[in-house]
Amino acid sequence: MGGTRSVQVTAVVAAVVVVAGLVFAYFQRPSGTDSGQSGSDAGMRCGTTVCQVVIGKSVGKDLVEVLAGTGGGRIRVTGESGPFIFEMTIAEAGAVITDKSLLCADAPVSVCLVRGDAGVKVFGEVLIRKDGVWSRAQSTYLSNAGYLGLHDVNEDGVADVVSAQRACDGQCNDAFVQVFSALGANVGCTTPAPAREQLPGWPAPVPKLSQLRPCADS
Repeated sequence: MGGTRSVQVTAVVAAVVVVAGLVFAYFQRPSGTDSGQSGSDAGMRCGTTVCQVVIGKSVGKDLVEVLAGTGGGRIRVTGESGPFIFEMTIAEAGAVITDKSLLCADAPVSVCLVRGDAGVKVFGEVLIRKDGVWSRAQSTYLSNAGYLGLHDVNEDGVADVVSAQRACDGQCNDAFVQVFSALGANVGCTTPAPAREQLPGWPAPVPKLSQLRPCADS
């Protein structure tokens, strides 16, 4: 009988140790980590269906998530800065949201770009965190040459929006790179190249500031 009781006690102690280990591991995990698809959010609707979390990225102690549904989407921020939810305008424009759609640059002024393909075009919208508050940049960005990205081209500490464009209103093969400050200003454009594949750094064209000049329509 004493042996049986000893076995039972040992089993209970082992179970407690396992549970304690799992709880410890849970609380030791990183407070903000990038995530892939993590299911639906029954509390929100994106277009005509329940929102599905497509991708999330850590920005400091905040988590930025892209949620999508049929005909709509949202961008949700949780964490130290507090909750923010924005309608995703590019989803309404028909942009397809994937696990490659979110780019973020963590800095004193942080920038996140949400991008999606719509046929031969790429649409994008930008969120900015400044002084602990997230806001949406007013512009919707467009590339008709297949690339939208983030890079601090003008080296001011804030990521810029880098966009590949076809010249001739898209009616020729010539292409150039246009750079916008996420804070609103047009930084400049490169000289057109005979093809987008000849843009500096293609397939992720990132020009140097010295390669930019005033854009023709600025």
